[in-house]
Amino acid sequence: MKPASLSARITLLLLVTSLALLGGGALVMDWRIDREMEARYRQTLLTQARAVAAMTELEQDVASTADGMRLQAGLFGGEGPVFYELRCTGLPPVRSDPPPPVAPPGWPVAAGVEPQFSRLKFHGKRMGTVMFAFHAAGEAHEKGEASNLSTGSGERDCVLFFQQDRRPFEQIALALDWILALGPILALGIALVAVPLIVRRGLRPVRFLVARMGDIGPNAPGERLDPSGLRELDPLIRRFNGVLDRMDEGLARERQFASGLAHETRTRLAELRALAEVEVRYPSGRSLPQLMGEVGNISAELEGTVTALLLLTRLQGGLERPHPQPLALDPWLEKAAQRFRYSASERHVALELHSGSNTVLDTDPALLEVVIGNLLGNACAYAPAGDTVHVGVETHAVHIHNAAPNLHPDDISRLGQRFWRKQTEHAGHAGLGLALAYAAATALGMKLEHRLDEARRLHARLTWPTNAE
Repeated sequence: MKPASLSARITLLLLVTSLALLGGGALVMDWRIDREMEARYRQTLLTQARAVAAMTELEQDVASTADGMRLQAGLFGGEGPVFYELRCTGLPPVRSDPPPPVAPPGWPVAAGVEPQFSRLKFHGKRMGTVMFAFHAAGEAHEKGEASNLSTGSGERDCVLFFQQDRRPFEQIALALDWILALGPILALGIALVAVPLIVRRGLRPVRFLVARMGDIGPNAPGERLDPSGLRELDPLIRRFNGVLDRMDEGLARERQFASGLAHETRTRLAELRALAEVEVRYPSGRSLPQLMGEVGNISAELEGTVTALLLLTRLQGGLERPHPQPLALDPWLEKAAQRFRYSASERHVALELHSGSNTVLDTDPALLEVVIGNLLGNACAYAPAGDTVHVGVETHAVHIHNAAPNLHPDDISRLGQRFWRKQTEHAGHAGLGLALAYAAATALGMKLEHRLDEARRLHARLTWPTNAE
């Protein structure tokens, strides 16, 4: 399936929006123009009708002038032939020549003071009409023959019915409708050609960005995208550069991990090979149990490294699930500390436990042993001679601190990295202890933090949520 085109999508949205705006605008304009033209047409119709009515105001008898009231088409500025019929009280009706071809129902009784407009059809023609009643000021009115005006039935001074052919007006309205309809169609036709070109030109920075991204990868570390200067693309470029930073950091960690693993494995295997070759060429005279014991120690270190790597992989991959159970923390910590007191005393390092909180944790003892055991083992192994390792139990935390004169503030961020060691002379330490401690703490839902104070004492703090008690 062919992927969707961003250019086509933008073009479609622009065309639909243009159609909606132009079409809607044309409809609104057509409605407004039709209303305005209809109002003007009615005003013109009423003006012509009142011109006919004004003829009755002449200072002469209406009857004597009736024969002279023969209006011609366009006489009063109309746009088509006009027809009328005038009826006054006591006088014969006066009609145009020819008379109105069609009249509304109820004429002339329905005529009132307010002009009444209507549209009538006659042989396919649309006629615009107006009728209204008025007072005539002719001689008949002066002789007192006129009666009071009423808006309903009964006697009236005069009523006028005026009619005009609407065809010229409707032809103009139809021409305007075509103009308003063809305008959006023509604009859309132009947009169909121009918009894709404009959109493709506007998306040129995106194509350039895609081409530039193709040159960046694992084989070109350190390469980054330059800012484009466009408000829409710069956030994307920053995010992409951030992804590249994390990728480079991950690759660096993986290279360091591979290098550390190869070094640890090669070192142990080289020790075994060197031991065998030296004993073959230059026998030391040691007994077989002594040689096998040394081989066993080297193999045990190699096995410990592999076992730690497997556990670390399971923890970080979420394969090692904790099995929580109630655990009295104080006696458990006392047993854990007792296992390290002898090795610490050999280095003239004291180990003190400050407890008394009676805390009961709902946790996995095996994973907690990975965390606490590695923290205590590191503290006892790296604390300088004469120092004291303090282990304290707080309300929701275990706090371990010891002197670390060889550490620097920049080293704190590297604690927990696999195969990282500040001191390489400690045999048997592959640099996986703190990485295991961090991974196990995460699996238990706890938080492990390290900090170095001004006195160069390293503080390790393991905290757990309140509901873990």
